[in-house]
Amino acid sequence: MNQLEKKEPLQAILIDDNFSDCFVPFTERKPLSLLPLVNVPLLDYALETLNRSGVEEVFLFCSNRVEQVRAYVQRQQQLNRCSWSVGMSVTIVSSEGCRCLGDALRDFDAKGMVRGNFILMGVDTVTNASLGVILEEHKRIMKMDKGATMTVLYKEGVPQQRTGNEIVIAMEKNTKRLLYHQRLKPQQKEKNFNFPLEIFLQNKEVTLRHGLFDPQIAICSPTVLPLFSDNFDFLTRDDFVRGLLINEEILASTIYVSPLPKEEYAIRINNWQTYQLVSRDIANRYVYPLVPDMGVCGYRQQYSFCRNNIYRHQEIHLARGSMLKTDVVVGENCEIDENTVIDHAVLGKGCRIGKKCRISNCFLFDGVEVGDGCELDYCVVGEAVKISSNCRLSNGCILGPNVVLPEGTNVAKVTLQSTKPNDDWTEGASEQIGAQAYTVPDSVPGNEFDSEEEDGPTNAINHSMRLCKLERGQDPPTDYSSSSEEGESRGMSPIQEDANIFLSEVLESLKRGFSERTNPDYLILEINSSRYAYNMSLSEVNFYVVKAILTLLTMQENAASAIVSTLSQLLAYFGPVFKNYIRGRDAMLDCLKAFEETSEEEEMVRSKIAQLVHFLYERDFITEEVILEWHQELDEDGPGSIKQSLAKLVDWLMQSSEEEEEDSE
Repeated sequence: MNQLEKKEPLQAILIDDNFSDCFVPFTERKPLSLLPLVNVPLLDYALETLNRSGVEEVFLFCSNRVEQVRAYVQRQQQLNRCSWSVGMSVTIVSSEGCRCLGDALRDFDAKGMVRGNFILMGVDTVTNASLGVILEEHKRIMKMDKGATMTVLYKEGVPQQRTGNEIVIAMEKNTKRLLYHQRLKPQQKEKNFNFPLEIFLQNKEVTLRHGLFDPQIAICSPTVLPLFSDNFDFLTRDDFVRGLLINEEILASTIYVSPLPKEEYAIRINNWQTYQLVSRDIANRYVYPLVPDMGVCGYRQQYSFCRNNIYRHQEIHLARGSMLKTDVVVGENCEIDENTVIDHAVLGKGCRIGKKCRISNCFLFDGVEVGDGCELDYCVVGEAVKISSNCRLSNGCILGPNVVLPEGTNVAKVTLQSTKPNDDWTEGASEQIGAQAYTVPDSVPGNEFDSEEEDGPTNAINHSMRLCKLERGQDPPTDYSSSSEEGESRGMSPIQEDANIFLSEVLESLKRGFSERTNPDYLILEINSSRYAYNMSLSEVNFYVVKAILTLLTMQENAASAIVSTLSQLLAYFGPVFKNYIRGRDAMLDCLKAFEETSEEEEMVRSKIAQLVHFLYERDFITEEVILEWHQELDEDGPGSIKQSLAKLVDWLMQSSEEEEEDSE
């Protein structure tokens, strides 16, 4: 029996479709698995994760555009461009009549292809978790509980964030056996929850967890497939979980929970908003090693990683006066003309951007052409789209492949495709705004961005959401995004308990990293993990990272006599960590506020505040404009105040600026 267990290959079922129309019009022509995420198809992220987890056999289930998926997999395997194409077999399993996850798993049961334990996930799940370790834990649970059917993976969520992936659960404290499961509605903030009384009467210790993310990853026992076959009302994984919890005694099956460690990332891309969040996370390196410069889809490094999370392909053309600001990925053979500004955006292969354009919070797929003087804000632009000069697109516009917009077009919150919708029920609802530009009505099933019908679990998990700015108070900035409002100039609040713990953890990570000379990228991962645990805002993270560095500075032996040179030595090592967080005006203000607070606590820093700030300026860590803005906001306390100590430095900066202006004139 032990020999048979050793020979059991590690298998995974990967579902190619999410069985919804949330990504129309892109999924009208291509399968979901080939939707590019930061210029890499979703399929490659999923296969790379499975390969890193030690999976040997992957069964890729397709129900839509099967030939395109098969051709892509075969091409990748023949070229051996990806690590997953070596040593891991990928078998395409197709069933075009499949309409839900339940149908797919019933098809697998009928074909008898999977007989042991297996990993179940979709191509729309992005994670860097080690799933092989969780599978071994599932096998251990099975030895103790013969009815153990599934282990579901959940990730600690963010309060008030709603993407359609959030759930509330109850589980037995010691064994982590799942007792109750409810998916939260995307557009509703519940104040009360109703739990069955029997789960508290029948279990000694019950743990309630609210707002967890459900990335739709499960470790399954061999009994899962027969259970789907025996219960045709199991359409989704939520149906399966709810059905087993209700009929646990009848079906003799139990489900267990495996919370992902805080340093591991996992989320399901079920709409354009989560697409936006995950794209930003990849640029911010929260999904390391699945980041652009690590070659997710190729052995050759294609991108250079620059400050402010700028990823530039080796072959691009950037004209004079154009600017890449923050969280920008520029693909191969892109051309960006003069005086164009790009911020928080991803550009695919061969994009052409004209002069004096403003592109922010946008995703441009391969071959997009943008004319002069265009402004794009919160948009998704499909392959080979042509946007003529002086167009304005905003508020979550979605342009399908090959759309052509006439000059001067001004649209907001619309979905466009290149051909007229030909379904009878859209008669008269679609509007033509160009020869190859037709609106897709929001009443299209699966495209109901403003729908209030969210009663079922399928509607909740597949709820369509456009790209948008995450406003504080509604959908606040989260671990997966940053809002400009977070970095606005404001005084830091006193350190509360969680913030104090966060600061101490960051300080411990930096001390250990400095003494052991750990790779700075690992320190960034540790800091981000602590941020997940304590729900720290981006502004607070910036502040406390700098404060931790300054605290470490005061601990050094030579700091009292040579504080500037000691800081220089520290930043020689911590430079990548510092630059990862302190980028842009708002983050630089957070940095200076950390100096301000530390100087009030440490005389050593206070006496040399001007020299330290000047050092940061000379090394391009902070800009002149930010220093002047911060200095203006400081309180006037007379001689000996921080503002007074900085007076000479500020006068020098202002004089230098005037001389530069005179020279330019």
